[in-house]
Amino acid sequence: MANPFQEQLLKAGLVSKQKVRDAKTQKRRDRKAKVDDGSAALKQEIAAKKQAQIDKDKALNEQRFAEAMEKGQVRGLITEFKRCAIEPPKDAEVKFNYTLGTKIFSVYVTEKLQSQLLNGQLGVVRHEEVSYLVPHKLAERVNLLVPDWCGYLWQAEDATQVVEEDDPYADYVIPDDLMW
Repeated sequence: MANPFQEQLLKAGLVSKQKVRDAKTQKRRDRKAKVDDGSAALKQEIAAKKQAQIDKDKALNEQRFAEAMEKGQVRGLITEFKRCAIEPPKDAEVKFNYTLGTKIFSVYVTEKLQSQLLNGQLGVVRHEEVSYLVPHKLAERVNLLVPDWCGYLWQAEDATQVVEEDDPYADYVIPDDLMW
C-alpha cells in the first residue's frame, strides 16, 4: 500500500482490506466523473453553437436563392454558364479535383486549362451532375447567388501561404499543381 495512514488503520484493526479497496474505487470513480461532466457539457455547448450557425447559414442561402428565383436571375445564370462553358478536350489527361460541400469531384483538363484554373482565370460550376468550366467573373456571380453550385473558385487568400517560424520545411516550395 502506498498510503501509510491506511496501513496504520489496518494494523490497528479499525478498517478491513475490503473497506480500503472500496475507498480507492470510489475515489477513482469520483475523479473520472468530474472529468467527464465538464467535457461533455462543453462538447454539447460547442455542438449546439455549430448547429445554430449551420442553420443560420442555410436559412440565409435559401432566402438568397428564393429572392434570385423571383427575379429570374437563376434561370438566366444557368443559361449563361451553359452558353459560356469551356468544353475540355476529350483527350485531356490532367485530373483536376475540387470539393463541393463534403464531396470531391474531378474533371479532366489540359495543362493549359489547369494553369488557368489555378491562376484565377477560370472557375468550376457544378449543376445537375455536370461540371462546367466557366470564366472567373461568371463563377463569382454563381457563388454569390447559389453558393451550392460553385465547385472551384480561385480567391486571392488561397494564393498566400502562411509560413510558421519553426517550420523545418519552409525552404521547400510546394507546387500548386502537385498530383498525388
